[in-house]
Amino acid sequence: DLLGVSQNANASEIKKAYYKLSLKYHPDKNPDPESRKLFVKIANAYEILKDDDTRAQYDYAIAHPEEVFYNTARYYQAYYGHKTDPRAVLVGLLLILSGFQYVNQWTRYNQAVEMVKKTPAYKNRLKALELERSGGVTNRKKNKMGKKIDEDLSKELDLQIKGAEKPSVWGLIGVRFVLLPYTLIKLLLWHGCWFWRYQVKKAPYTWEDASYLTQRSLGIPADVWLNIEEPTKEDLVRRKLWVKSNKESYLTEMRRESKRRR
Repeated sequence: DLLGVSQNANASEIKKAYYKLSLKYHPDKNPDPESRKLFVKIANAYEILKDDDTRAQYDYAIAHPEEVFYNTARYYQAYYGHKTDPRAVLVGLLLILSGFQYVNQWTRYNQAVEMVKKTPAYKNRLKALELERSGGVTNRKKNKMGKKIDEDLSKELDLQIKGAEKPSVWGLIGVRFVLLPYTLIKLLLWHGCWFWRYQVKKAPYTWEDASYLTQRSLGIPADVWLNIEEPTKEDLVRRKLWVKSNKESYLTEMRRESKRRR
């Protein structure tokens, strides 16, 4: 009705009708506010009818007026869907997820730190550091300056808290997604070098690689492995636990040791 053409009008007839109405109602041709509103409706109608897909949806809506909700959903999908840049949606989604992730990490970290500060072990470490800095003198009053010193000393303590590491932007979903191509290339190169060195050339494992194999064979998280004492690490690596028989012997030994201590 807006374009003044029949339902069976072809693309050429629709285009001619639209241009004819544009000459009459376009804001550049007609400054009347009502004409501006009418032209917006005419332009929307033309956008729907000039495209084969949206034209088919329009014809379906005319033939099935009882499916009002379905037809409305298809209209908004067709009208707004093509105007939305998927890249912008992806960037927005990554920013939102990264924001929530960062806030959550800081919340967990701060909660864990507060819990650790209440433990006797932490207080003993703080006291030892205080004695070291003050030369053994601990008779200062707990005034504002004293509290400030306590805060400064507590910041010097290296708190390694499993499951609540200090947040870093490098671990955010958005940053990882951006660096994904680099990460994949680096991973492929690493696997290629590993295959060439140890499968083709049959070279002996370096300490770092043997340590990695030991950690992986025991299923120990990387952050936990870093905090294991060096003598213990050396003993585990020397056992060559990535070899199935060695690992089974080690686990059997650990089970026996556990039963003996009970």
